[in-house]
Amino acid sequence: MSRVDMQSRLSLYDAVACETASVVIHRYSTSFGLASRLLGPTVRQNVENIYALVRVADEIVDGGATDAGLDSLAAARILNDLERDTESGIEQGFSANLVVHAFSRTAREAGFGTELTQPFFESMRMDLSAKEHDDESFERYVYGSAEVVGLMCLRTFMLGHPVSEVDDARLVHGARRLGAAFQKVNFLRDLSADFETLGRSYFPGVRVDSFTEADKIRLLDDIDSDLRESAAVIPMLPTTSRRAVALAQGLFTELSVRLRATPADQLVRSRVRVPNPVKLRIAAAAAAGRTPRVAS
Repeated sequence: MSRVDMQSRLSLYDAVACETASVVIHRYSTSFGLASRLLGPTVRQNVENIYALVRVADEIVDGGATDAGLDSLAAARILNDLERDTESGIEQGFSANLVVHAFSRTAREAGFGTELTQPFFESMRMDLSAKEHDDESFERYVYGSAEVVGLMCLRTFMLGHPVSEVDDARLVHGARRLGAAFQKVNFLRDLSADFETLGRSYFPGVRVDSFTEADKIRLLDDIDSDLRESAAVIPMLPTTSRRAVALAQGLFTELSVRLRATPADQLVRSRVRVPNPVKLRIAAAAAAGRTPRVAS
């Protein structure tokens, strides 16, 4: 077989892996699909490759694996296998798992590896055992489950767009803050479901059965601080990713506003959502290049 034939076979495998990753994330998240349309084509595929692996890992710790009857030990073994496969895929440039192969292809191109994947899988393992968090474990969990995903995406955003060390540090800080805001918003609006269905309480010292308006305001003040810091660096992003990040920022800023307007006793009984017409308005603003403002 000629080298050209071998290369064409790998190119076909790459394409099938990427298509698989795209199907996975779009079937699981309509909001992701809305934001990803504003990404440049190459950036979009890399981001879909990243989030597809994140989605598979999440299904292992509290999704399909649970419904299949797996206990926490069995789920941990599968998660460990996925991590080993991911590390091997990044090192070798090939995996028999199509989602892992797509992720590995992106990781190799963007230049990240275990410095980001290991904290991610550590956080996923925490979901199999930790039911409550203290300040230290909460920070580690948010970093591994959300901030490193933001850093993975940032590395794909900046491919072909070199910046100074100072600007890179600002972008890294912004990506971490936006990832943290996303995770904390999701924790806050899923307080009841996480506690009643999964037996988890993510925020240190916060309990569903004694959740107060003061608790809510304190958490939202922290979230809005994250959102302000992340919004400040959006103009520094390349045009191929800036509008999509602005849309994601806008959606979670709107969620923060709606959470703040929802009484604490109601928040623990219902899940706050952004209506579709409002999502479309935010998408139109992002497409026009407007960065959302976060209340001071």
